[in-house]
Amino acid sequence: MIIEHQGKRPRIGRDVYIAPNATICGDVDIGDGTAVLFGAVLTADGGTLRLGTHCVVMENAVVRATARHSLTVGNNVLIGPQAYAVGCTVDDDVFLAAGTRVFNGARIGARSTVRINGIVHLRTVLPPDSVVPIGWVAVGDPPTIRSSHEHDAIWAVQQTLDFPGYVFGVSRPPPGHSMMPDVMPRYTRALRRHARDVEMTNT
Repeated sequence: MIIEHQGKRPRIGRDVYIAPNATICGDVDIGDGTAVLFGAVLTADGGTLRLGTHCVVMENAVVRATARHSLTVGNNVLIGPQAYAVGCTVDDDVFLAAGTRVFNGARIGARSTVRINGIVHLRTVLPPDSVVPIGWVAVGDPPTIRSSHEHDAIWAVQQTLDFPGYVFGVSRPPPGHSMMPDVMPRYTRALRRHARDVEMTNT
């Protein structure tokens, strides 16, 4: 489906393949020669989403821009099955394997590889030619790359990156309290704008 969101229509380059059940929504720009496979979702929820030339977005991957964090993917990038990328920058010639997760404000340098189920955390900057091993977590700038079992070491860096403030614009609550009552009414209100989306019959 090709969907107009808040008056913004996707722009599709030449020789692009979009699977019949893929979803392309909003201010999305897809470069020439790219393929978006079955079940993939490319959605610009208020921000802009740019996908370069000769990229592949594989089955059931989700690629999102938000109002606070646009998303840019360079040329010759593979985004693997069930991968998730939101509000980040991915430079040219990057391989994101199946199940990878790349979060808001992250940047992945050219020719890097994030292997199966690897995570590139919030505001993390990977230099060119980096490798995140299978199931490991990259966090920080400059990044540390650690096993997912090293929770305390990951949290020591992650806490300083301020996920609540950076992503949702709220302060981290004190122990025994939750940010969710502040976040969710605004978040659901923003997402309910999709109720006014218009499916396009052509681009």
